[in-house]
Amino acid sequence: MKLFISQPMQGKTPDEILRVREKAIQSVKENFGEDVEVLDSYFADYNPDKGCTPLKYLARSIDLLADADVAYFAKGWEEARGCRIEHQCALEYGLNVIDDYTDD
Repeated sequence: MKLFISQPMQGKTPDEILRVREKAIQSVKENFGEDVEVLDSYFADYNPDKGCTPLKYLARSIDLLADADVAYFAKGWEEARGCRIEHQCALEYGLNVIDDYTDD
């Protein structure tokens, strides 16, 4: 199963981002009872000071989303513009969607 993870990243450290991703992977494994292949939309090379633009990286994310079987939306996704766009795409194109509203 191919997993796409959407999560708010602005203002988060790489460690915080990666912890949320690991939680998402475990959640999907438990809910679906199978291994997952993560379509990694965490781009470590993103750096606005070096000319990276959010829209270009959103386009890269949507390209990955197109190959997903399930899309996991981490807590707070509703507050992040890119996550909202990814969520709408996932719904419109019939992907399995998991919205995470846990407190941890």
